[in-house]
Amino acid sequence: VFDIEIEALKCIQETLDNTFVQILELVTNCNGKVILTGIGKSGHIASKIAATFSSLGTPAFCLHPADAMHGDLGMISSNDVVIAISYSGESDEVIRILPNIKMIGAVLIAITGNGMSTLAQAADVVQVLSKFKEACYLGLAPTSSTTVSLCYGDALAVVASGIYGFKNVDFGKFHPAGSLGKKLILKVDDIMAKDLNNAV
Repeated sequence: VFDIEIEALKCIQETLDNTFVQILELVTNCNGKVILTGIGKSGHIASKIAATFSSLGTPAFCLHPADAMHGDLGMISSNDVVIAISYSGESDEVIRILPNIKMIGAVLIAITGNGMSTLAQAADVVQVLSKFKEACYLGLAPTSSTTVSLCYGDALAVVASGIYGFKNVDFGKFHPAGSLGKKLILKVDDIMAKDLNNAV
């Protein structure tokens, strides 16, 4: 499983082209929000990518396509960028919201393994993932495809943060909890005991 997924990552790495740069520029020049969407395993990946974007300086959230059909499309505005993830490019729940995203006027980016799919045809920019094997021995469960999508999203988020000049102190603003937050923003003065009566 490790070998197959590593091979899939290498395959995508070797075929990266100017499409990555196009998508990166749309993300870093976005005046609104970056919205990730997907269904099933791709939906979980979309949620993680949105969280990584947000923690590294790109305002982002994940929109569930089923909820989108029932009013949450109102979260999208014309100055947003929507990144839809579907390896087949034919996931029904995602396909059904595409006309409305276009109607709203947001930029639509597709990450898919099928360049001829409905999703690819609707998108303004399409990242077609080259062919690779799923690590599932049945060749059915999303395994390599979700790993590749996650890594692609991480690359966008990390490179974008570098373009912004995102620093440790910026990360600390968005991540105050846990050992990471304490290490980055907690000062001795915040936790030291003070004797106000004898203060000089």
